[in-house]
Amino acid sequence: MGRHYPFFKAYDIRARVPDELDADMARRIGRAFVAHRRAETVVVGRDMRLSSPALADALAEGLQLAGADVLDIGLCGTEEVYYATFNENADGGIMVTASHNPRDYNGMKFVRELARPISADTGLFDIEDLVHADHFTDASRPGQRQPLDHRPGYIDFLVSQIDPASLKPLKIVANPGNGCAGLVMAELEKRLPFAVTRVHFEPDGELPNGIPNPLLPENREATAAAVREAGADLGLAWDGDFDRCFFFDETGEFIEGYYLVALIARMLLAMEPGARIVHDPRLTWNTIELVKQMGGVPVQSKSGHSFMKQRMREEDAAYGGEMSAHHYFRSFAYADNGHLPWLMVAQLMSETGQSLSSLVNERVAAFPASGEINREIGDPDAALAGLEAHYAAQAERVEHVDGLSMDFADWRFNLRKSNTEPVVRLNVETRADAGLMRVRTDELISLLDQY
Repeated sequence: MGRHYPFFKAYDIRARVPDELDADMARRIGRAFVAHRRAETVVVGRDMRLSSPALADALAEGLQLAGADVLDIGLCGTEEVYYATFNENADGGIMVTASHNPRDYNGMKFVRELARPISADTGLFDIEDLVHADHFTDASRPGQRQPLDHRPGYIDFLVSQIDPASLKPLKIVANPGNGCAGLVMAELEKRLPFAVTRVHFEPDGELPNGIPNPLLPENREATAAAVREAGADLGLAWDGDFDRCFFFDETGEFIEGYYLVALIARMLLAMEPGARIVHDPRLTWNTIELVKQMGGVPVQSKSGHSFMKQRMREEDAAYGGEMSAHHYFRSFAYADNGHLPWLMVAQLMSETGQSLSSLVNERVAAFPASGEINREIGDPDAALAGLEAHYAAQAERVEHVDGLSMDFADWRFNLRKSNTEPVVRLNVETRADAGLMRVRTDELISLLDQY
């Protein structure tokens, strides 16, 4: 069958409310989920958006009509749905969220047992087909809906992943962007010796301080300014459902997610020598070098959470990291988590006595990177083919794991197509030569603009 609803994306649902996603659609999605998964117990959580309570209610009603019991964990983050799903041995979990999309959007993220992702290649479009067919019959016994107070157990889990005795009383700025990360942060604050400065801390679906997306440069200054004003050791910001965590050093400088991957890998490898570490193909040299130095095994995976999680399971990897600020942990059912990364970095800072800038600046200098550059062009396929032909004679290595990766003696780049728009995404890095990185980046952009 063909595609029916453009808001069913590769990894989740992101839709305008109410013209694409309303209570009736949410109810049908719940019924379709049970029909597809034959689920008997499903965890449901929701973010702070104004439309989320009504959508979560309708979703739960659909799940119940189809015969599934609903464990309602209420206002939460996506990682808490993951946790409750695997901790309660549920058959699936659904998070009502649109993360960092505009105010008039909402959506859903789906997992099956053990918090395994459901995406386009593992059943999401099959659920879409069932929603479209709309041929549902009520179960002979409707499911029950009950609240589940999962958070105390979740906080216990997070604290168990670090060594609280090693922690110093660091000053930390925490900016959830009026999303939901503060719900967990407030509980961690009671258990750990940190002095936390709160910025845009309370969940607020009105989004009074803008969309909770710290990747937007205009959204970073609130955190950076608070770090400088408080004389903080570390600044943290999250997106709305806090599956991504972003870092600022003690000067208020935003740290590219790429450099955090190797830092967290360093922590995991100290605890588990020889472990496998999964990384994405966009920026790689810093991660590969540090993982090998620590005695680990770097493993490359295609970008995207379903690919990363699948590769981690195949490799039994201890950790996986993407430059997009998604961090995955074997101890967390191979799922991504927005609090474990900063807890581990805070422990590393406490144990070494080093500032975050001193931990990363040497690596930034060793492997300067452009950060991801999005370019709208007319013919992305022709651009990938054209750049490969242009540089083929000079390249030492060419890969197509995820778009086009080309390595040279002292620089490399990765160019990928967006799945959803006529945009290509470019990343460039060099060996200890920031000037060369800028030259090659400008060169690649000028070539891309010919397409």
